[in-house]
Amino acid sequence: MGNRTYEVMYIVDPGTEADKIEKLNDAVAKLIEKEGGEVIRMDDIGMKDLAYPIQKKNTGHYVLFEIQGSGQEILELERRMRVNDMVLRYITVRVDEDRKKAEKLRNKREAKAAKRATFRATAEAGETTDTAEVEAEA
Repeated sequence: MGNRTYEVMYIVDPGTEADKIEKLNDAVAKLIEKEGGEVIRMDDIGMKDLAYPIQKKNTGHYVLFEIQGSGQEILELERRMRVNDMVLRYITVRVDEDRKKAEKLRNKREAKAAKRATFRATAEAGETTDTAEVEAEA
């Protein structure tokens, strides 16, 4: 099984101290690396309002990890998040397939735009020679 790219976002209880959140983030990064994955980026988004109350809380501390790995590290990470009281919610999304599709679409769009640009350039060049011929006849 090849390397895949995942995004893992989790929401930490707003009552948790900043140093505990930092320790949790470090523990997540170490777990991923221990299981054979690689942390591509980690965004500590901070406190944001929740869409709906979770455990009678209206805000939460959001953290986003982008991970590259085989999937085994995701299983262990989700298992640990399930039993961690600090984590209110978590979600894991595989993004490598979507990025490939987006890249294909972007390349197709750029090729189409380049084709249009060359067509317009040749059409405009043809118009300037036509107008030059008309002026010469007059």
